[in-house]
Amino acid sequence: MADGNALLKRFKLVEFPQPEILHTKYPIFLCHGFGAIGSLVKPSPLNDPCMLMREHGIPAFAPNVVPYAPIETRARNWVRLINKVCDDHGYDKVNVIAHSMGGLDMRHALAHLDIEDRVASLTTLATPHRGTYLADLILKTPEVITEKLSDVVDWFGDSVYPREKSEVLSSVEQLCRGYIQDEFNPDNPDIEGFPYFSYSAAVGKGTNYSLNPVFLFQSTQIFAQENINDSFVSVDSAKWGIHLGTIALSHMNQINVQVGKEAKPRYYDFWIGAVKRLADMGF
Repeated sequence: MADGNALLKRFKLVEFPQPEILHTKYPIFLCHGFGAIGSLVKPSPLNDPCMLMREHGIPAFAPNVVPYAPIETRARNWVRLINKVCDDHGYDKVNVIAHSMGGLDMRHALAHLDIEDRVASLTTLATPHRGTYLADLILKTPEVITEKLSDVVDWFGDSVYPREKSEVLSSVEQLCRGYIQDEFNPDNPDIEGFPYFSYSAAVGKGTNYSLNPVFLFQSTQIFAQENINDSFVSVDSAKWGIHLGTIALSHMNQINVQVGKEAKPRYYDFWIGAVKRLADMGF
């Protein structure tokens, strides 16, 4: 009988088994970063966080833009899509959560493309606000190799997103520390009084959290130059505006790629926690 009772406890009914309904003042608009790796197995790189939010009753959108293009080009596309979402659904504004390079795109859009009236807040996740040594490292590769690789990547980008011309080398150059710190940041000042929030991330060397061995080399290289990082962007570089914390997820884990059993709860807690935080702050 004792064994039977223990078994039945596993099937104990919960009155409300569905996901908690969350309420934000404005919908969530997700901006993805550089590249299209996530799009090879998903409708968009941030589709999984978007669908997680929808499970919790939050109107959320995760469109695609050109994966390999300069910040200015990507920013124009985000502005077009934000306006489309607002116009099509009757929203006054959206909360933007931007991953990686997407955060730079949106900072440019806010500074230069007159979109601030339709953006309630900007939250960046692992955005290289001071650049990333990884971009510098890539550009140290012999020119003959980078040119051949860029041709292949541009061909791929043009194939998956023919609406805009891919320019992978221009994108990488804009992620270098020198460009971001000396040119991008001075040319893209924050709007006074506008709510900028950020999250950083760190795994691997210098932390208590493991990293996929595939990314160990680049993470170690970034660590030597910038300290702890998520294998693409350092914690120091990701801090901007009001820093809301450092999460223990790799750059790929953040978009639900290569997420193992150990990291899955951290992935879930981050995205739902980020939405709850916006709701608590009145956004």
